[in-house]
Amino acid sequence: MRAARYHDNHDIRIEEIDAPTPAAGEVLIDVAWCGICGTDLHEYLDGPIFVPPHGHPHPISGESAPVTLGHEMSGTVAALGEGVDDLEVGQHVVVEPYIIREEDEDQPNYHLSPDMNFIGLGGRGGGLAEQISVKRHWVHPVSADVPLDEAALIEPLSVAHHAYVRSGAKAGDVAIIGGAGPIGVLTAAVLKAEGLTVIISELSELRRKKALDAGVADHAFSPKEVDVVEEVRRLTDGKGADVGFECTSVDVVLDMLLDAVRPTGVIVNVSIWGHKPAVDMHKLVMKEIDLRGTIGYCSDHPDTIALVEQGKVDLKPFITGKIGLDDLVDKGFDTLINHNETAVKILVSPTGKGLED
Repeated sequence: MRAARYHDNHDIRIEEIDAPTPAAGEVLIDVAWCGICGTDLHEYLDGPIFVPPHGHPHPISGESAPVTLGHEMSGTVAALGEGVDDLEVGQHVVVEPYIIREEDEDQPNYHLSPDMNFIGLGGRGGGLAEQISVKRHWVHPVSADVPLDEAALIEPLSVAHHAYVRSGAKAGDVAIIGGAGPIGVLTAAVLKAEGLTVIISELSELRRKKALDAGVADHAFSPKEVDVVEEVRRLTDGKGADVGFECTSVDVVLDMLLDAVRPTGVIVNVSIWGHKPAVDMHKLVMKEIDLRGTIGYCSDHPDTIALVEQGKVDLKPFITGKIGLDDLVDKGFDTLINHNETAVKILVSPTGKGLED
């Protein structure tokens, strides 16, 4: 079968590899769609980061580069390994793509367990291939009423949901989100579904318009055109936002959030940083702001899937491109790296099916 294989920095190749077979307790999945994640871009530009470098196998997966990429995947059950009797062939599924030691899988904070990594980065196959075999524990069924292209966004939506949980925000609160890229707009979607007022700061006109048209933002401002902090204060009677979400890994955005949230407010850092940011700790101290980290998800998939199945979150507006494996770098990575203001989420069909839609 064909797969996108990460060999090294700026070295991703479409190769023929052996198709997987499901071992006992595993589910073989025909991959329908796989999203390109910002983490994939980090690996391409700055990696290897999560990908174990060649000759340095990951302590759990035992694999090192080259590895198959892709962790935002949806598909249908192709076959069931021995002992799996609660799914059916043809059923729609998504993957919670963790690589975690078996003894840590049911711990309260399993996503923080030692040597945690992700399927599609640390080994064990990936969604940028025609098929993948995944342990049943990490496979989540999804209603057939949810289109498979939209289902591919459930993984990043779960990242957004976990950020919301970490924030402690509640219905009626006001949130300011720095950045309306994929995670930013999906965070906005979760917050709106949970009853918050959402303000977005974003340079890209396309992304601001997408957030407003999709109904996930109440207000969207360009920091080049207005003083976002002053706009937040105007909309909150001078108090400031209750909670902020950093979704850009840009220093000035984090600094803006420190000014925009109210005293004793909360800021959740959602983005992955490729550098050490300059943080004005004096602002944090003098306002008693809580700055919280978040990574991945932890028991979020069921709640996230329910939001989609119940129609509380519409994922279709955020799909801005669909490509095949052969166009992964030229039309996928290049667009998201060099023209990211024109796109939100680009999906890849490993088999080429669905590209005519």
